[in-house]
Formats: sequence, structure tokens, C-alpha cells
Amino acid sequence: MIENLLPHVDWLIMWNKTLETIYMTLVSTFFTFVIGLALGVALFLTAPGQLWANKVFYTVTNAFVNIFRSIPFIILIILLIPITSMVLGSIRGPNAALPALVIGAAPFYARMVLIALQEIDKGVIEAAKSMGAKTKTIIFKVLLPESMPALISGITVTAIALVGYTAMAGIIGAGGLGTLAFQDGFQRNRGDVTFVSTILILIVVFAIQFIGDRLVTKADKR
Repeated sequence: MIENLLPHVDWLIMWNKTLETIYMTLVSTFFTFVIGLALGVALFLTAPGQLWANKVFYTVTNAFVNIFRSIPFIILIILLIPITSMVLGSIRGPNAALPALVIGAAPFYARMVLIALQEIDKGVIEAAKSMGAKTKTIIFKVLLPESMPALISGITVTAIALVGYTAMAGIIGAGGLGTLAFQDGFQRNRGDVTFVSTILILIVVFAIQFIGDRLVTKADKR
């Protein structure tokens, strides 16, 4: 019955492409979290009136974040093709998509980190400073723990955006369900392949949202 409804769907290929999408999403989310968190914390600490206030560093970093989070992802992929080809030797496959995914998402997450840190009660930070806490202690014992629910919520939203980015990267043959939906589905006029690919992408998104919501609930100690 399913074969009649979905005559062009090869479930083994569909499974392999799903794994490629999950791989690209997990790896890019990890590096996005690390880089975005570092950028966000740096922006917060170097902002006027903060612990490491540095106008030049803050202005340059803030401009970098604003520029790269404003570039449409499909254009960013095209701009990075020469660099990706030079570094990885190819612009096709899951690994070739990772640089664009991280560069496209890290500035977006950095902005979310900055917003999360700015919402922390300044009294908590001042109390830590008055007790002689070092900057490292303030970062890891005050800033990050206090903002953890927002940080997790932010990386959940970013991970979901990355799933969408992997689908767009499929247009240039980056692999995953996006490539399958575009090349085997759309270009070959196989609507069932596109339909199933879309459903699987939605399942991945719902799974990420579910896990993120559970982690936020556990991290929120209010």
C-alpha cells in the first residue's frame, strides 16, 4: 500500500539522508554553541560599564556579529564556496556545509547570548564583585548559571534554524534531506520524495524542540 502511495521513495536512501541531516545539525550546533557563547560573553564583558569595557573591541565584534547574522544563508553559502573548496577540497557533502552553517549561525546565537546576559539582575553581579570574585568566577559561577535557561532556549532555536539551513545547503549538494528533496524530488518531479523528506525534517525539528524544552525546564530553578 505504501509502495503505491510513495512509489519513488527509497527508504534506505531516506534513512541515510536523515542521518546526514542530523549529523550536520549536531556538529554545527556544537560549534555554534561554543563560538556563539564566547562571542556573546565577550560582547557583554566589553560593553560600556562592564568588567572588561573596551570600546574598540566591542565595536568591532558587534559589527562582525551584526554583519554576518544579517547575510541571507543561501548567499553566505555562495560567498564561502571558494574558501570551502580550498580548505575541504569540495563543496559537496555534509562536511562541506559545516563552515557555512557555523559562520551563519554563530553570530545569531551570540546575539541571543548577549540578550540573555543583559537580563541578569545587576545586583547579583555587583554582589559577586563586592565579595572579591575574579572575572573567571563571575563568568562561570554567576553569568552562565543565571542565564542557563535562556542559553538553552537560544541554542534550541538556533539548532532548529540550522535544520532549515541544512535544507537550503542541499541546493548546492551539501547532502541530507535538503539535497534529496531538491535533486531527487523537485528536479525529477517526484512529489512523494519531497513530501517524505519534508515530514522527516519536521520530525527532526520537533525532536530538537522537545529535548530543548525538557532541558530548559530542568535548568530553570525558579
